[in-house]
This record gives sequence, C-alpha cells and structure tokens, in this order.
Amino acid sequence: MAGKNYYDVTDWNTGNPYEDIGEVINSIIADIKCRQSEADVEEGGKPGAVIYIPSGDYHLRTQVVIDISYLKIMGSGHGFVSSSIRYNLPESEWADLHEVWPGGSRILVEISAKDTGEEAAGAAFYVERNGNPRISSVEFENFCIDGLHFTDDGSGVENPENTYTNGKTGIYVASAQDSFRLTGMGIVYLEHGVTIYHADALSVHDNFIAECGNCLELRGWGQASKITDNLMGAGYKGYSIYAQNFGGLLIGSNNIFPRGKSSIHFDNVARSSITGNRFHSFYPGMLVFEGNCSENLVSSNHFLRDNEPWAPMLEYNNGLNDLYGLLCISGNYNSIIANHISESIHGQSIHPAGEKPVIIHLTSGMGNYISSNHIVATTEASSEQTEASDSCFSAQVDALTMTDQRVPLEVIAVLVEKESIQNTVLDTGMDSQVIMDKSANAFRATPGIGE
Repeated sequence: MAGKNYYDVTDWNTGNPYEDIGEVINSIIADIKCRQSEADVEEGGKPGAVIYIPSGDYHLRTQVVIDISYLKIMGSGHGFVSSSIRYNLPESEWADLHEVWPGGSRILVEISAKDTGEEAAGAAFYVERNGNPRISSVEFENFCIDGLHFTDDGSGVENPENTYTNGKTGIYVASAQDSFRLTGMGIVYLEHGVTIYHADALSVHDNFIAECGNCLELRGWGQASKITDNLMGAGYKGYSIYAQNFGGLLIGSNNIFPRGKSSIHFDNVARSSITGNRFHSFYPGMLVFEGNCSENLVSSNHFLRDNEPWAPMLEYNNGLNDLYGLLCISGNYNSIIANHISESIHGQSIHPAGEKPVIIHLTSGMGNYISSNHIVATTEASSEQTEASDSCFSAQVDALTMTDQRVPLEVIAVLVEKESIQNTVLDTGMDSQVIMDKSANAFRATPGIGE
C-alpha cells in the first residue's frame, strides 16, 4: 500500500508528465512542503517523500527545483544506450537498429543555458537551499537523463553531435549539502552530467555516466565522499571525474572509458584515495594533479593509454602532447604505488615527433613517493599503422585484446622537474628511463636482466 508520501508522476493532478515532467515534479514538491510544514511533530515532522517515475519517455521543459531534504526521485531503469554510436552512423542505417534512443525511465532535457550563459539555467534538476541545517539526503536513483543532442559550437567540428556542447546539465547542486546519493543512474549527452558544489558525505555509486562533455564535477570544496563502481567516460574536451578543494575523497572500483580530456583531474585535493580503478584513455593527461594536491594515495590502479581506433573520432584529441605525461603530478607528499601503467601507441602518433613519451611527470612540489609501478610501453612491430574501424564496439575490443606483435617502446618512465625536490622514486624505471636530479631526490632503479 502506497503511503501519502509516495508519488507517481503519472498519477498526479497537475500537469502532464509526458509533456513536461518538470512542472509535475515541482507541483509534487510544493505539495510535500505544504503538508510537511512543521519542523517538529512528536520527534518527527518532515520525513520527505519518494517520487516515482515509471518506465517511459518524459519531456522536461521546466527546471525541477529541489529545496527540501529527504527526497528520493527514482525510476525503473537507467536506460542507457550509446547516442554517439547512433549519431555517427548514416541515418539510412537507423531503420535497422533495434533501438534508436535511450530507454528505461527517461527524461528528455529540452532546456538549455546556451542563450543565458548561466550554467545552472540549463540544469534539469537544480538543488539549492541556504540556512541550517544543510539540505540533506536527496537521492536520485535508477532513471535516465538524456540531453538529446549536441550542437554546433563554432569550433568547425564537421558533425555537431560530436561537439559535446549544448548548455545542458543533468543534476546541478548549488548549495552545501550532506549525504546525497546518486545510484543506478544513466546520464548521457549533456555538456555537464553532474555538477555538485560543497559536497559532504556524497555517494556516487553504480551509475552509467558517459558521452557527456564532463561527467562528474565536484566544485567549490567538499569532504568525506566516495565515487565507486561507476562506468564513466567524458568527451575529449572535459573531465570524467573532477574534484576541487576536496579532502577525504575515495575513488574506487570505477571503470573509466576514453575519450575524456582526463580520467581524473584534482585541483588542490588533499588526503584522498584513488585505488583499484581501471582507466583507459586515448590521450596523455589521464591523471592530473593541479595546484597543491597533497598526501593523496594512488595505488593498485590499471592505466591504459592507446590510440583511438574508431574512424569517426580520429580527428579529435585533448590538445596535450606526449611530454605532458600520462600521470602529471603537482603537489606534496603524494604516494603513487603499485600501479600497472600500459602505453601502447603508434610510433607515428607520438607528438612531438621523435620524442620519448613521458609516463609519470612530477612538475612541482616535494616529498612525493613513487614506488613499484609496473610500466609496459609498446608499439607495433610493423611500421604500418593499424587501420581504424567504422565499428566502435569491435574496434575498441580488438584494440584492447590484441597484445601480440608488439615491441618495446622507449619512454621516460619518470620525469622530475627541478621545481620538484626531495621526492623518492623506487623501482619505477631503469636508470636510463628516469630523468631527475639525483642529488635533490632519492632514487633506486628497477634492475635490468642480469643485474
């Protein structure tokens, strides 16, 4: 038996959810606030509510504004399917597709901030409440937010659907909050998938966030949160995971796809952990620590950088060259321990031409500890570059699983700039593969065969 605090958007007396689910959800939130007006009634008073979105397509033309705690918005399926693959097929082939659009409990975002220049204006869900206590325990679970299309941004991209620009955001949290949860969501084709300011005890778990300009951005500052067990991958312009001024962030057991500008980008993040993830990229700059990132642990991850195998995306990249580093670290007392790092690229794709790609690059800071990382760098045995494929799925599977006929590629395993001192580098490259001032840093080389 459904209680009075359970709402079905298809069974509500205001608006049409199929035409504008935003109007319907806002009306439901207004009803919750009207009924739950007392803050303390017999040690209760504002339990919040559940808003249920059955499987189906729901256009959103009015931004949903959330300013109450203990609200759960849930659906019956994340409904993700690759829009990028569809948009890069000839339309003549669409008739043969089993599905054309994402499904499940799907919200079609029809609003945009492109004309206003205000990022929050293009958000499907906007969360903000000031005062004490902070808004708490808002949950998004098991439905799809679909940005529908990317648009021409003036960059000269031949196919506008590959710009990753449309002024749309899936979920935008503007104020400090506590114990928010995103679980089982499907988020696709938005310029910003999820943007959250001032997060505390946030859980982003088991979501599918991909083909967005940026997937997950933790901005402002925050603490004590986790990003776990997600499937995620941004476009070539943006971040798969971005965190700013954060402390105590746990990133674990995620599978991060290409083509993000970076898999993880930290800006002044401290005492956080990146452990047990699988990262895949087509570009340098997979992991970036910017500013004063201190006392972070990067351990037991698998990093893979290889070449773009899918023909429609060959023209795009993140603008970084191979001297930047796969892992580019700025900050103090960070630990980079026991990671497996694979670089498997065409010799012709190395930029600048003739240079050795850099794997781990310490640009500034002190006291960093780099130990026992296994670096495998290879290229094709033949000088002929492997042909790209028109099939995204088969091309990427083939690229991942074909490990034979590879020969070693000369790389710089660790490059420590003069601005970074008093670091320790152990067993992460032979003497000839590590460039550093050995009078200002501690070093132990990986032994060669017979040494």
